[in-house]
Amino acid sequence: MPNTRIPVVLVHGLWLHATSWQPWAERFADEGYEPVMPAWPGEPDTVEEARAHPEAQAGVGVEAISAACAAVIGKLPESPVLVGHSMGGFVVQHLLGQGIGRAAVAISPGQIKGVKALSATQGKAVFPILRNRRNAERAVSLTPEQFRFGFANAVSEEESAALHDKWSMPSPARPLFELALANLHRDSPGKVATGNEERGPLLLLSGKLDHTIPDVLTRSTHKQYRRSAAVTEYQRFDDRGHSLIVDSGWPAVADTALAWLRRNLP
Repeated sequence: MPNTRIPVVLVHGLWLHATSWQPWAERFADEGYEPVMPAWPGEPDTVEEARAHPEAQAGVGVEAISAACAAVIGKLPESPVLVGHSMGGFVVQHLLGQGIGRAAVAISPGQIKGVKALSATQGKAVFPILRNRRNAERAVSLTPEQFRFGFANAVSEEESAALHDKWSMPSPARPLFELALANLHRDSPGKVATGNEERGPLLLLSGKLDHTIPDVLTRSTHKQYRRSAAVTEYQRFDDRGHSLIVDSGWPAVADTALAWLRRNLP
């Protein structure tokens, strides 16, 4: 590692708060990085405030989230490492494809335009949101049962309930609609420059037990980069679900990302 501290920008996904990355920020800081945890547009300072004011993020879309993260990156002293989960995993791919960031780790990433794999579990996880078109203009929450199925199916019921109580919050539903319909629109905001050969290295991480972003989608995403000579790698955790960055198994995921960065950071 260089003597200067390389920034690492940690981008969260739907239904989680920026501060959910705090344990990761501490782990990366111990490894010599300078962590940054950008909030999405309109995101309140705390989970409690987000629950009290869901309207603050209503209608926020993928382009606004990506632009907000790019603005934060533009103020950093040097090019950062990007780490994102779920919708944040989509965002870091979108940014890296534009040449923003020196490397990226996309964990259970939201599907990019071109991914056509289907999964019954994903359908069950997101249908309660997508079935009402009006949700595109709202911020919506997950019930404990929906969180259990979509996020925390790989942990105990007790841990799932504790994670929901601590982290689950209303999030804008528009990004979910935008990525779900990406293949139907030529100029979809879900498009990523997968053919860019000048970008930094990319690692795609998935959980075999993930219901929201099933492993088949992440493997399909990996295939979308086959025309680029830039480093693109894929790894899977056989015992993890979508909550893998906040549940009790998060250290193994963080350490995998750090080990990969040591080998591939330009």
